[in-house]
Amino acid sequence: MDAQALARAAEALAPFGARVTLVQGRHRDLERLAKAHGFHPVQGILFDLGVSSLQLEDPARGFSFMRPGPLDMRMGEDSPLSAEEIVNTWPEAELSRIIALYGEERFARRVARAICAHRPIRTTTELAEVVARAIPTRQDIHPATRTFQALRIAVNDELGSLEAALPQALALLEPGGRLVVIAFHSLEDRIVKQFMNREAQDCLCPPGLPVCVCGHRAALKVLTRKPIRPGEAEIAANPRSRSARLRAAERLPIEGIAT
Repeated sequence: MDAQALARAAEALAPFGARVTLVQGRHRDLERLAKAHGFHPVQGILFDLGVSSLQLEDPARGFSFMRPGPLDMRMGEDSPLSAEEIVNTWPEAELSRIIALYGEERFARRVARAICAHRPIRTTTELAEVVARAIPTRQDIHPATRTFQALRIAVNDELGSLEAALPQALALLEPGGRLVVIAFHSLEDRIVKQFMNREAQDCLCPPGLPVCVCGHRAALKVLTRKPIRPGEAEIAANPRSRSARLRAAERLPIEGIAT
């Protein structure tokens, strides 16, 4: 979705020439884009979720509260919704809901009430100050961290896009192909875990039925019983990796098709 990241990737991968195909798009369009460019079936798919350092370090993108910038938070310039619209126009109840759900913020109601009382809010630092005054000071993270996460997820529909993309990734994989997902917070990781566990089962019927009526067959073998976390050396070299959680699964043979 991010044109700036795509340009950086094109520069870094230029030595590989025609072996690399770069396409700007959304997770939810994965299968359509892959087939349009001749990638079907594929041997591996990697999702590296969340916001990048490139986006965080650019104040003009509005992802970080460390320096003043516009309340944008869009990962793609063509996205219709911005954080400024959510902050300044959404009802208090809806603000509270997304901050609690996407930010897992226990003081979501107080934050939403404070935001509505200080409208209009135009910059990232202004919003961070409003949030910080609304809740008790945290020692582990900045008080506005969870609210900014919630707004970013809502602006880009990150969880909805992930839920839409995972079944498409499964459909694209050839038998033996690997699906690998790096998530950076519990909401993403939970979606990935539940998807992989569900697709590793032969039956999804409610317990107690005498026979299976769903017809579901396992399509994945989970390779990571627990998520793989970065070690101390990696965190020291890249502090932003500390919350990363990697899960992997292998595509099983497709029933009725020889491999």
